[in-house]
Amino acid sequence: MANIGVGIFGAGGKMGSEVVRAVSAADGLVVAGTVDIGESREQVVDAKVVVDFTHPDAVMENIEWCVSRGIHMVIGTTGFSAERLDRVRELCAANADLGVLIASNFSIGAVLMMQFAAKAARFYPSVEIVELHHPNKADAPSGTSATTAQKVAAARAVAGLGPVPDATVHDDGARGAVVDGIHIHGVRLMGLVAHQEVLLGAAGETLTIRHDSFDRASFMPGVVAGIRHVVEHPGLTLGIESVLGI
Repeated sequence: MANIGVGIFGAGGKMGSEVVRAVSAADGLVVAGTVDIGESREQVVDAKVVVDFTHPDAVMENIEWCVSRGIHMVIGTTGFSAERLDRVRELCAANADLGVLIASNFSIGAVLMMQFAAKAARFYPSVEIVELHHPNKADAPSGTSATTAQKVAAARAVAGLGPVPDATVHDDGARGAVVDGIHIHGVRLMGLVAHQEVLLGAAGETLTIRHDSFDRASFMPGVVAGIRHVVEHPGLTLGIESVLGI
């Protein structure tokens, strides 16, 4: 079987440069072009798959460009609203042979952390999320924490749990963002890469589920698996759970 040619958008960034190394080292994959800020997308026009780790402001134009040229995509850029996802579904429906994979996190440990949090959520009246990242991250809350909150909230709804107990009246913003009724607190600090903990509480006990990525290499097995997956699975895939069989 011929090698899969992979283009990388955002190749000069910390995640993008790690993708270049991972693709170069992976069996059956070959770097087919790289693009950084200000460079022409035409440098990846011969790629079969493009991996996008760019910026929320750029990713939708990148998707439109790739799909219109018959190029599959694996996307780690965050900032996807429901409206954006609907637009990606429209593009996939109009190009039935193409696959697009969008994941808020490509770390196997982070995916398991989200799964464990959703499993535990129905047993605990209280839950909050703290996400901690490097200060160059463009979005807050992180895509991973927002996805976690959605999964936790869905599990709580199925279990018939009401709102998380919280008597706070005056907070001046200290309670953080709220996603589907779940509070998320964002930390941006030099020295960090990507970290998240889910804190769950009931009478007399707490449970903390935490994941830490200390090196961006931790995301690469998921990215490589996503590249191989997307060429065989047309349409929109959200997350890497199905890719990993989780």
